Amino acid sequence: MSKNILFLALNYPDTEYDSNMYTDLMQEFKKHGHQVYVVASSSEIGKTGLFNEGGIQVLRCKTYSYKTQNLINKGIANVLLPLQYLQAIKSKLSSIEFNLVLLPTPPITLLSVVKKLKQKNEIPVYLILRDIFPQNAVDIKLMRKNMPLYFYFRNIEKKLYKEVDKIGCMSLGNIDYIQSNNEIESSKIELLRNWQTTQFNEEFDKKKLKINLGLEGKFVIFYGGNISKPQKINNAVKLIKEYRNEDKLIFYFIGRGTEIKEFRKEIKRNKFKNVIVEESIARKKYLELLNIADVGLVTLDENFTIPNMPSKTISYLFAGVPILALIDKNTDFGSWIQNEIEAGYWVEATKTKESKEKLDTLIKSQTLRLKMGEKGKKYAHKFLTPDVAYKTIIKEST
Repeated sequence: MSKNILFLALNYPDTEYDSNMYTDLMQEFKKHGHQVYVVASSSEIGKTGLFNEGGIQVLRCKTYSYKTQNLINKGIANVLLPLQYLQAIKSKLSSIEFNLVLLPTPPITLLSVVKKLKQKNEIPVYLILRDIFPQNAVDIKLMRKNMPLYFYFRNIEKKLYKEVDKIGCMSLGNIDYIQSNNEIESSKIELLRNWQTTQFNEEFDKKKLKINLGLEGKFVIFYGGNISKPQKINNAVKLIKEYRNEDKLIFYFIGRGTEIKEFRKEIKRNKFKNVIVEESIARKKYLELLNIADVGLVTLDENFTIPNMPSKTISYLFAGVPILALIDKNTDFGSWIQNEIEAGYWVEATKTKESKEKLDTLIKSQTLRLKMGEKGKKYAHKFLTPDVAYKTIIKEST
């Protein structure tokens, strides 16, 4: 049965130029005959109004920038966001009777939007939990637990969990964490892993691609994703130092974020000759780089107490790229990759010697890399597609 779906996004790219896991999911809902409406900030796109984007109605609202490094300004942007969304919905979508609301985190401050929508009609709300805030800000020292701002956001977080009808968590560790730290009935929580539409060419000449990209004869360690405080890219810098004289190895970073300038300074300071950093590239080139990557690198701050599941991993798995994860010991991401899927290795982020040992193992054995890559690819096609995510969400909402 067709439903009117409302997705309260934060960053929602224009699908004519880019995509992410949420655009993939909305297209999946559309494919199954649902009418999809998205409300998103216009701060990253630069256009305001209601637009038809790939057959989906996207309402882009003028908001304050939420990517500022200033904590107070970021807080103000998050506090004002629900007011701006409510005004936009009232102006453009008030005649629509929604059957399901999808709400991802971040942010958590859209609680008031959810409450207002529920007052109008008892609509089921599915929370796609991808960011456990404010604890993640505490872990990376952007906030302290004795700050009034922490208590403010923590109170919103608790109310949000109570208000929604279902919570989809990225991992079993996520489920355990929010149950241990909040009063939530277990029936409200379920596993909803990250997802992605596969966009990889299974038939390609890796050697020819490397030549075209100027990487002939190079062993490519690839990183694609945010370069900000949660990733603590300095742990990767320590690993790169171990290979500074290995001209056959290339560390190729694609990403943007608050720490990109500092990362570039570190590369220059250390005079690394085997590191390439690009902040923005065409989607086609990104996929080509993934196709020729020999190892996919993941980094997380070692101080995290919450179980994170880096979304960049899904691309690595679909591309059949074995993973080396430099992460904290509190996440179950490492055991998921290494033990459940058997698609790579994980190491505590600060243990550079052990990280080098694992990378050396991957470098020396093409057979091992191919075996891990194939296992990752099979797992991704079976469990990490938008279709799987759609079926999980819609099953709980009917």
